[in-house]
Amino acid sequence: MKRRGFLAVMGAAFVAGCNKLAESETGSRLLGAAEGWHKSAHRFLQDRKALAPEFPRSAVSPYFRGNGSVDPQNGDYPSQAANGFADWRLEVRGLVETPLSLSLDNIRRLPQRTQVTRHDCVEGWSAIGEWTGPQLSVLLDAARLKPEAKFIVFRCADNLNGQDYYESVDLIDAYHPQTIVAHLLNGEPLPIRNGAPLRIRIERQLGYKHAKYLTAIEAVASLDDIGGGKGGYWEDRAGYQWYAGI
Repeated sequence: MKRRGFLAVMGAAFVAGCNKLAESETGSRLLGAAEGWHKSAHRFLQDRKALAPEFPRSAVSPYFRGNGSVDPQNGDYPSQAANGFADWRLEVRGLVETPLSLSLDNIRRLPQRTQVTRHDCVEGWSAIGEWTGPQLSVLLDAARLKPEAKFIVFRCADNLNGQDYYESVDLIDAYHPQTIVAHLLNGEPLPIRNGAPLRIRIERQLGYKHAKYLTAIEAVASLDDIGGGKGGYWEDRAGYQWYAGI
């Protein structure tokens, strides 16, 4: 088995047992140690600035399934969807010099990147899709990060079990050229099941990091006081790894 495949299999197997393991104090310590190993191993074995594989358009999957939230019913999302997301705004805020509030038209007018990549879900399925949107780095540069900013948090419109979904990455992944704010899937506006109208694509990480229904991008110095302090919805609730590199 190739080294990369071995790491992916081991990572998936580890996550599958997270729920039960995380219930004990010993389990929590083991999860923390294992996450540190996983993160260090990937940084040692792979250049995190390397590109994820890209495929020809002919490789696009005939159907790209949804996962997790597929039709949020909380807040004003249903009315936004009914209005074609005409009033949707994406905020860029937090530790920035110039906070932004962007309409979908603003997003569409920015320089665009199109990439055909494989989405790998922690549940074991994969699909290939063509994603289009501006690079996250373009938005961050326009907002001008403050020196103390260390992480980027993605705020979302969907709420699961009483908690708003969120995710986060460090600046290495935030500035990766394949990290984009996607608004098109296979040349069409994102379907609701896939995160309409905006979702983040972080092509070097597993699918749960690719936050859907994006409402805000927030620069922060620490993740400690956000949600449960683990850096993401599933990280807080189920012990998923914060760095989910593939």
